[in-house]
Amino acid sequence: MGKKRVMLPAEELDLSTVKYEPEVIDAPHLTGLTFRLFVKILEAPLIGAAIISYMKKKNRMIEFLRSTVIPEPPMYKPEFPPQDPEPGTILLDEDGNPEDRVELALKCLPDYDSASSWNGDLSQFRYWKIRDYVYGYRSKLVTPSMVAERIITVIEEFNHKKPPAPLLVSFDAEEVRKQAAASTKRFEEGKPLSILDGIFMAIKDDIGCYPYIMKGATTWKDETNSNNEDAVCVSRLRSCGVIFVGKANMHELGMGTTGNNPNYGTTRNPHDPERYTGGSSSGPAAIVASGICSAALGTDGGGSVRIPSSLCGVVGLKTTYGRTDLRGSLCGSGTVEIIGPIASSVEDVTLVYAAILGSNPMDRNILKPSPPCLPNFPSIESLNAMGSLRLGKYTPWFNDVHSTDISDKCEDILNQLSKTHGCEVVEIVIPELHEMRTAHLVSIGSAMLNGLNPDCEDGKGTELNYDSRTSMAIFRSFTASDYVAAQCLRRRLMYHHMEIFKKVDVIVTPTTGMTAPKIPPSALKYGETDIQVTGYLMRFVIAANLLGFPAISVPVSDTGFTYAISFLCQEFFLSFAQKLSI
Repeated sequence: MGKKRVMLPAEELDLSTVKYEPEVIDAPHLTGLTFRLFVKILEAPLIGAAIISYMKKKNRMIEFLRSTVIPEPPMYKPEFPPQDPEPGTILLDEDGNPEDRVELALKCLPDYDSASSWNGDLSQFRYWKIRDYVYGYRSKLVTPSMVAERIITVIEEFNHKKPPAPLLVSFDAEEVRKQAAASTKRFEEGKPLSILDGIFMAIKDDIGCYPYIMKGATTWKDETNSNNEDAVCVSRLRSCGVIFVGKANMHELGMGTTGNNPNYGTTRNPHDPERYTGGSSSGPAAIVASGICSAALGTDGGGSVRIPSSLCGVVGLKTTYGRTDLRGSLCGSGTVEIIGPIASSVEDVTLVYAAILGSNPMDRNILKPSPPCLPNFPSIESLNAMGSLRLGKYTPWFNDVHSTDISDKCEDILNQLSKTHGCEVVEIVIPELHEMRTAHLVSIGSAMLNGLNPDCEDGKGTELNYDSRTSMAIFRSFTASDYVAAQCLRRRLMYHHMEIFKKVDVIVTPTTGMTAPKIPPSALKYGETDIQVTGYLMRFVIAANLLGFPAISVPVSDTGFTYAISFLCQEFFLSFAQKLSI
């Protein structure tokens, strides 16, 4: 008796009584043979259940899900009112041709100055932005086939590195040459499909891309999934003339934040090969950060686009839930996942986003999203829209990082925005952050379990990596009542955030609570479990997934460690992020 916890209705919560509690996660860090033994014990019927129950109690999950009366009804998908377009934005037709949207997006960008922007180095093609390629192709200084040969050479070099640092899990040099030759011919005939024609991109291995079979970076998914068709987002890019270099490496089935993958080798951080890239979109972020591709597609269900973008020093966009069509990906049945672009600049993210946007018609009927729009950068400059922005900062949470260098660097950026552009920093309070972490874990874990159950029942569960098997054991411990409770918390947390957005335009945090962690050598063969590291990497990213809001990670330092700042909002301020892109 006396254990029941009763929450006040969200609208009655007095925020002045909310005290920030630093996040402390109680779980072991295991690698190598010790990790293998732990997984075997965890999967044992009685002792495994007891261990998981103990860990859930220690981390207050039982308290939040089963010992608490939550007055709000459940919300099974993000629900938020449509937003009016911001001043200085241009509406896009999500039912129109991707090529037309990209051309319109191009007109929204600042003028391209070839003299200052184009480096003219025809030997490398490294770190070229999309408009650098556009200038090079249309000026007949370079062809897609010339670029393809250089990219093929570099990718093959990565595949033979010691230790292995594979960027791609599926790669066919002849397929790349074939696509590049077709693009080159279109330029010779003066008929490029769009300004994305001849742009090289990598696609994460949980997104369909012809002719490769989608494996999710497992060793067996191609046995149960024979479909090699393009996902909807990939089809839209292909209609614009994009050249796909292959399927990018990732944390197996997206069930991890480091990018560790014993199946194909762990992708290394381009800034320091002894460190992780972050995950689960490890390959897409690394191939952009290496300067090989201007952009890539990833998926983001718990920071999986923004975390590796942050650790690799590139830009990652988590779109509004439902804004991009998930059909043809492995995450199509979830309620927190999106497909989003990773690129070296906000400008390139804008162009790729314009091509891939467009919701699933079924989702559109339910979610009723606002019409998609893009900022008209010159117009926004003339309107001085930056100066009116209110930036929300929850200081105790903002500073809850592994190293104060992270919060200090992000604080410097806020000061710069205030001094240079007149943005106002507003102190806010975000209640129930620990409950949010739990609700997100149950939501994404239940969706993953639902998607994998048929294969696991067919005996494929034992072929998963040990860290994936650890996650699956935890996910199986969730009950139907846990799931409903998590959705009640989702509605409650949505209320809190909608109230916050009445006071501010953007919520600003570091993207991750730590810089790229070192790769333990013992983790390369069997993987690892380190929930404390996962907690730091996911600390600031969860709200965008659970509540469906858009968010972007932008690098703010390119010296030593990579640092990144993240912006969460109701409709996206790409123009705002553009000011920070380096």
